[in-house]
Amino acid sequence: MLTPDLLLINGLLLPEPGTALCIDPGYVAIRAGRITAIGPMDELAVPRAVQVHDVRGGVVLPGLVNGHCHAAMTLFRGLADDLPLMTWLNDHIFPAEARAVNPEMVYWCTRLAAAEMLLSGTTTVADGYFCMEEAARAFSDVGMRAVAAQAVIDFPAPGVPDPAGNIAAATRFVDGWQGRDPLITPAVFAHSPYTCANQTLRAAKELARARGVPLFIHVAETRDEQSQIRDPQGPSPVSHLDALGILDEGTICVHCVWADETDLEILARRGAGVVVCPQSHLKLASGNALLKEMLGRGLAVGLGTDGAASNNSLDLFREMDVCAKVQKVHSLDPVAIRAGEVLAMATGTGARALGFAGQCGTLRAGALADLIVVDREQPHLQPFYGPGLLVYAARGSDVRTVIVNGRLVVSEGELLTLDLAETMTRVRRLAGSL
Repeated sequence: MLTPDLLLINGLLLPEPGTALCIDPGYVAIRAGRITAIGPMDELAVPRAVQVHDVRGGVVLPGLVNGHCHAAMTLFRGLADDLPLMTWLNDHIFPAEARAVNPEMVYWCTRLAAAEMLLSGTTTVADGYFCMEEAARAFSDVGMRAVAAQAVIDFPAPGVPDPAGNIAAATRFVDGWQGRDPLITPAVFAHSPYTCANQTLRAAKELARARGVPLFIHVAETRDEQSQIRDPQGPSPVSHLDALGILDEGTICVHCVWADETDLEILARRGAGVVVCPQSHLKLASGNALLKEMLGRGLAVGLGTDGAASNNSLDLFREMDVCAKVQKVHSLDPVAIRAGEVLAMATGTGARALGFAGQCGTLRAGALADLIVVDREQPHLQPFYGPGLLVYAARGSDVRTVIVNGRLVVSEGELLTLDLAETMTRVRRLAGSL
């Protein structure tokens, strides 16, 4: 083994979260942005590295994958709480976006979101919004992996005042970032079936297919969504998208709260990914996704926070806890969704939903070196009988170390890649406009 750039030693390793595999104590060797070896400490052949980091019994696991976020919406955190979705969107969020969203806002508010996510253990995010050139630049500057998706919507939007130019704007964004930065995967985000006409949806998918990038779309989020679709091509939002030829393994359907068994069969047949955002669903009273049935059909289901305006946190540890518990109470079944399944959704299964299968969400030789260390020497994490405690008791603030692409970005709970005080000051100034 070549001398690693970075060697983590004396950790409790969870190479495939959600499975029984555990190495304690273990090591992880990293070189040139990838994991080169993992194993028990007594099998460590090269106990040297450019940098050796003793994690002192901390839990080492793949970095968390946030499958759906609108990072720049940190500006609207707490702005319009306790409202129905359509009132929240049409009367508050859309007007606030029209007034406040611009390239400067997207850059600084995305930096704030990236800081919050990195400090709480998220190393990869799928982010969809407007002015995504600035969001991609923010993620790149901070050192966070992102699938950055330019929004497509059929009314005037920030950066695209004429809806007729929405596909052209998305094309420019994808072409400008494809292959530019190893941390950034450009993508397309068609807002929803009720805000995008059929022609727009087809064009967005054609662009995504032509460039080989993902297409994200909000779908089946509310009970009344079907009635809001212009020229419906099927009896449900999912069947509508299927009839338009939108669904395939490169499409990620977000929310799917009101997807029924027939819809799930379509999604499974097409190989589409799904991302659920349970705290957003709860806060907006949207409903509860059929998560057990989704997983039972083998769908790649990831976990997302949604934006800070509808959550209001971007902490995936908090999201995991709520996800497991709401499924139990909804079904009155304490084993409806197990902790291991939710932990997998936030790591390996979530990575698969985004098209990163085997690259993120796992600790194995050849995988991207995106990993975190959780300090279990906390009162609420003792005794530590197993990784289920990460779901039901851990907090984002328990994360002590974060590595993205082999680079140390959080050390001893301190973010190394940006001036957090400056970022928060900039966002507070922007908030003054609201």
